Amino acid sequence: MKLDGLGIFVKDMATMVRFYRDVLNFEIQEDENTSNVYLVKDGTLFLLYRRTDFEKMANRTFEYADKINGHFEIALSVDNYEAVDLTFKEVVSKGAIPVLEPATELWGQRTCYISDPEGNLIEIGSFNK
Repeated sequence: MKLDGLGIFVKDMATMVRFYRDVLNFEIQEDENTSNVYLVKDGTLFLLYRRTDFEKMANRTFEYADKINGHFEIALSVDNYEAVDLTFKEVVSKGAIPVLEPATELWGQRTCYISDPEGNLIEIGSFNK
């Protein structure tokens, strides 16, 4: 098997597409009003699938986390420590929800966390001073 990408099931497609496109600079491959939207970041496929449409396709309902959740993270890297700080400020100013301000961890990574509008965690970090 080969990993093709990562997908999340979303409640509000338009809001989530705008966040990933306009705040995190993912490239959108379709119109934001479809039920299954493909975005790309650095050659990696990122799929947003509307929850209600997936439930209809699967013919069942699912439970979803509410608010900021810790089920998984999306990890984004930047060039260096300074870029971690600058990127954190930039994305928060554009609407990302701050979760953990930039800090240098014991393992040598400068990292921070934000969340998207539906509470999915996103890490921004670098190991380069």
